[in-house]
Amino acid sequence: MDTETQPHINTKGTDNKVLRSLATIASYLLHPVFLPIIMTWVIYTISPVSFVQYDSRSLGMMFLQVAITTIFFPILVVLLLKGLGFISSILLRTQKERIVPLLATMMCYWWISHVFKNLEAPLIMQVLLRGAYWGLIVLFICSIFYKISMHTMAAGGMIGVLIVLLMIAPVSMTIPLFIGIVIAAISGTARLLLGAHTQFEIWTGYIFGILAMLAAYWYLT
Repeated sequence: MDTETQPHINTKGTDNKVLRSLATIASYLLHPVFLPIIMTWVIYTISPVSFVQYDSRSLGMMFLQVAITTIFFPILVVLLLKGLGFISSILLRTQKERIVPLLATMMCYWWISHVFKNLEAPLIMQVLLRGAYWGLIVLFICSIFYKISMHTMAAGGMIGVLIVLLMIAPVSMTIPLFIGIVIAAISGTARLLLGAHTQFEIWTGYIFGILAMLAAYWYLT
Protein backbone atom coordinates (compact mmCIF):
# COMPACT_ATOMS: atom_id res chain seq x y z
CA MET A 1 0.00 0.00 0.00
CA ASP A 2 1.29 3.47 -0.88
CA THR A 3 2.43 5.54 2.08
CA GLU A 4 0.15 8.32 0.87
CA THR A 5 -2.80 6.16 1.91
CA GLN A 6 -1.31 5.36 5.32
CA PRO A 7 -1.87 8.50 7.43
CA HIS A 8 -0.79 6.73 10.62
CA ILE A 9 2.78 6.52 9.31
CA ASN A 10 4.72 9.74 9.64
CA THR A 11 6.71 10.40 6.48
CA LYS A 12 6.85 14.16 6.81
CA GLY A 13 10.59 14.27 7.33
CA THR A 14 12.50 17.08 8.93
CA ASP A 15 11.39 20.71 8.99
CA ASN A 16 15.00 21.93 9.15
CA LYS A 17 15.60 23.74 5.85
CA VAL A 18 19.35 23.15 5.87
CA LEU A 19 18.96 19.41 6.44
CA ARG A 20 16.26 19.19 3.78
CA SER A 21 18.50 21.01 1.30
CA LEU A 22 21.42 18.70 2.04
CA ALA A 23 19.14 15.66 1.81
CA THR A 24 17.79 16.86 -1.55
CA ILE A 25 21.31 17.32 -2.93
CA ALA A 26 22.32 13.86 -1.66
CA SER A 27 19.21 12.30 -3.20
CA TYR A 28 20.01 13.76 -6.61
CA LEU A 29 23.72 12.86 -6.49
CA LEU A 30 22.96 9.31 -5.34
CA HIS A 31 19.98 8.81 -7.63
CA PRO A 32 19.61 5.16 -8.73
CA VAL A 33 19.95 6.11 -12.40
CA PHE A 34 23.58 7.17 -11.81
CA LEU A 35 24.69 4.21 -9.68
CA PRO A 36 25.54 1.73 -12.50
CA ILE A 37 27.96 4.11 -14.24
CA ILE A 38 29.39 5.25 -10.90
CA MET A 39 29.94 1.63 -9.85
CA THR A 40 31.51 0.84 -13.23
CA TRP A 41 34.05 3.57 -12.59
CA VAL A 42 34.57 2.39 -8.99
CA ILE A 43 35.14 -1.20 -10.13
CA TYR A 44 37.64 -0.05 -12.75
CA THR A 45 39.45 2.12 -10.20
CA ILE A 46 39.61 -0.59 -7.53
CA SER A 47 40.36 -3.56 -9.78
CA PRO A 48 41.74 -2.42 -13.16
CA VAL A 49 43.15 -5.92 -13.67
CA SER A 50 39.57 -7.06 -14.35
CA PHE A 51 39.61 -4.98 -17.55
CA VAL A 52 42.91 -6.15 -19.05
CA GLN A 53 41.19 -7.38 -22.23
CA TYR A 54 40.14 -3.82 -23.11
CA ASP A 55 42.26 -1.24 -24.88
CA SER A 56 41.54 2.45 -24.28
CA ARG A 57 38.99 2.65 -27.13
CA SER A 58 37.01 -0.45 -26.17
CA LEU A 59 37.11 0.60 -22.53
CA GLY A 60 35.60 3.95 -23.47
CA MET A 61 32.93 2.19 -25.52
CA MET A 62 32.06 0.00 -22.54
CA PHE A 63 31.52 3.04 -20.33
CA LEU A 64 29.47 4.66 -23.09
CA GLN A 65 27.25 1.57 -23.47
CA VAL A 66 26.56 1.50 -19.75
CA ALA A 67 25.84 5.24 -19.62
CA ILE A 68 23.46 5.24 -22.61
CA THR A 69 21.56 2.15 -21.47
CA THR A 70 21.24 2.93 -17.76
CA ILE A 71 21.04 6.75 -17.80
CA PHE A 72 19.97 8.15 -21.17
CA PHE A 73 17.13 5.77 -22.08
CA PRO A 74 15.51 5.59 -18.60
CA ILE A 75 15.57 9.40 -18.27
CA LEU A 76 14.21 9.77 -21.80
CA VAL A 77 11.29 7.45 -20.99
CA VAL A 78 10.43 9.39 -17.83
CA LEU A 79 10.57 12.74 -19.64
CA LEU A 80 8.35 11.42 -22.45
CA LEU A 81 5.82 10.07 -19.95
CA LYS A 82 5.80 13.41 -18.14
CA GLY A 83 5.40 15.32 -21.39
CA LEU A 84 2.51 13.08 -22.48
CA GLY A 85 0.80 13.46 -19.12
CA PHE A 86 1.04 9.82 -18.05
CA ILE A 87 2.90 10.79 -14.85
CA SER A 88 2.51 13.92 -12.76
CA SER A 89 6.13 14.19 -11.64
CA ILE A 90 9.52 12.94 -12.81
CA LEU A 91 10.17 12.07 -9.17
CA LEU A 92 7.79 9.08 -9.47
CA ARG A 93 6.37 9.53 -5.99
CA THR A 94 3.55 6.99 -6.26
CA GLN A 95 3.50 3.27 -7.00
CA LYS A 96 1.33 3.73 -10.10
CA GLU A 97 3.73 6.22 -11.67
CA ARG A 98 6.61 3.77 -11.27
CA ILE A 99 5.11 0.93 -13.31
CA VAL A 100 5.83 2.00 -16.90
CA PRO A 101 9.26 3.58 -16.18
CA LEU A 102 10.32 0.42 -14.35
CA LEU A 103 9.17 -1.79 -17.25
CA ALA A 104 11.11 0.32 -19.75
CA THR A 105 14.20 0.38 -17.54
CA MET A 106 13.98 -3.38 -17.02
CA MET A 107 14.15 -3.89 -20.80
CA CYS A 108 17.23 -1.68 -21.02
CA TYR A 109 18.96 -3.56 -18.21
CA TRP A 110 17.97 -6.93 -19.67
CA TRP A 111 19.57 -5.95 -22.97
CA ILE A 112 22.84 -4.62 -21.54
CA SER A 113 23.23 -7.52 -19.10
CA HIS A 114 22.85 -10.07 -21.92
CA VAL A 115 25.19 -8.15 -24.21
CA PHE A 116 27.90 -8.08 -21.54
CA LYS A 117 27.42 -11.79 -20.84
CA ASN A 118 27.64 -12.71 -24.52
CA LEU A 119 30.73 -10.53 -24.96
CA GLU A 120 32.32 -12.24 -21.95
CA ALA A 121 32.78 -8.96 -20.10
CA PRO A 122 34.55 -9.03 -16.71
CA LEU A 123 32.63 -11.15 -14.21
CA ILE A 124 32.14 -8.26 -11.80
CA MET A 125 30.53 -6.18 -14.58
CA GLN A 126 28.21 -9.04 -15.42
CA VAL A 127 27.30 -9.27 -11.73
CA LEU A 128 26.65 -5.53 -11.54
CA LEU A 129 24.31 -5.44 -14.53
CA ARG A 130 22.58 -8.78 -13.95
CA GLY A 131 22.06 -7.93 -10.28
CA ALA A 132 20.67 -4.51 -11.19
CA TYR A 133 18.28 -6.15 -13.66
CA TRP A 134 17.06 -8.68 -11.09
CA GLY A 135 16.74 -5.91 -8.53
CA LEU A 136 14.47 -4.01 -10.91
CA ILE A 137 12.28 -7.09 -11.31
CA VAL A 138 11.92 -7.34 -7.52
CA LEU A 139 11.24 -3.60 -7.31
CA PHE A 140 8.58 -3.82 -10.03
CA ILE A 141 6.77 -6.72 -8.35
CA CYS A 142 6.91 -5.09 -4.93
CA SER A 143 5.68 -1.76 -6.34
CA ILE A 144 2.38 -3.42 -7.23
CA PHE A 145 1.69 -3.88 -3.51
CA TYR A 146 3.78 -1.27 -1.65
CA LYS A 147 6.63 1.17 -2.10
CA ILE A 148 10.30 0.34 -1.73
CA SER A 149 13.02 2.96 -1.76
CA MET A 150 14.71 2.88 -5.15
CA HIS A 151 17.57 4.90 -3.68
CA THR A 152 18.38 2.40 -0.95
CA MET A 153 17.86 -0.54 -3.29
CA ALA A 154 20.53 0.96 -5.55
CA ALA A 155 22.70 1.66 -2.50
CA GLY A 156 22.22 -1.94 -1.36
CA GLY A 157 23.25 -3.07 -4.83
CA MET A 158 26.41 -0.98 -4.48
CA ILE A 159 27.23 -2.71 -1.20
CA GLY A 160 26.46 -6.08 -2.80
CA VAL A 161 28.94 -5.41 -5.63
CA LEU A 162 31.60 -4.39 -3.11
CA ILE A 163 30.98 -7.60 -1.16
CA VAL A 164 31.47 -9.60 -4.37
CA LEU A 165 34.70 -7.69 -5.02
CA LEU A 166 35.74 -8.52 -1.46
CA MET A 167 35.42 -12.20 -2.39
CA ILE A 168 37.09 -12.15 -5.81
CA ALA A 169 39.35 -9.09 -6.13
CA PRO A 170 43.08 -9.50 -5.34
CA VAL A 171 43.08 -6.18 -3.46
CA SER A 172 42.03 -5.05 0.00
CA MET A 173 38.39 -4.00 0.04
CA THR A 174 38.21 -2.79 3.65
CA ILE A 175 38.30 0.94 2.88
CA PRO A 176 36.07 0.81 -0.26
CA LEU A 177 33.49 -1.29 1.59
CA PHE A 178 33.50 1.12 4.54
CA ILE A 179 33.08 4.11 2.21
CA GLY A 180 30.26 2.29 0.40
CA ILE A 181 28.42 1.64 3.66
CA VAL A 182 28.76 5.31 4.63
CA ILE A 183 27.41 6.44 1.24
CA ALA A 184 24.53 3.98 1.51
CA ALA A 185 23.72 5.31 4.99
CA ILE A 186 23.73 8.88 3.65
CA SER A 187 21.33 7.88 0.87
CA GLY A 188 18.87 6.24 3.28
CA THR A 189 19.10 9.06 5.80
CA ALA A 190 18.44 11.62 3.07
CA ARG A 191 15.25 9.81 2.04
CA LEU A 192 14.06 9.69 5.64
CA LEU A 193 14.82 13.39 6.17
CA LEU A 194 12.77 14.25 3.09
CA GLY A 195 9.89 12.08 4.28
CA ALA A 196 9.99 10.13 1.03
CA HIS A 197 9.90 6.70 2.70
CA THR A 198 9.26 4.88 5.94
CA GLN A 199 12.03 2.97 7.70
CA PHE A 200 10.51 -0.29 6.43
CA GLU A 201 10.77 0.89 2.82
CA ILE A 202 14.34 2.05 3.41
CA TRP A 203 15.59 -1.20 4.98
CA THR A 204 13.71 -3.37 2.49
CA GLY A 205 15.53 -1.55 -0.28
CA TYR A 206 18.92 -2.20 1.30
CA ILE A 207 18.22 -5.90 1.81
CA PHE A 208 16.82 -6.60 -1.66
CA GLY A 209 19.62 -4.62 -3.31
CA ILE A 210 22.35 -6.63 -1.58
CA LEU A 211 20.61 -9.96 -2.17
CA ALA A 212 20.11 -9.23 -5.89
CA MET A 213 23.86 -8.74 -6.41
CA LEU A 214 24.82 -11.81 -4.38
CA ALA A 215 22.25 -13.89 -6.27
CA ALA A 216 23.65 -12.66 -9.59
CA TYR A 217 27.17 -13.64 -8.51
CA TRP A 218 26.12 -17.12 -7.45
CA TYR A 219 24.16 -17.55 -10.70
CA LEU A 220 27.00 -16.42 -12.95
CA THR A 221 29.60 -18.56 -11.23
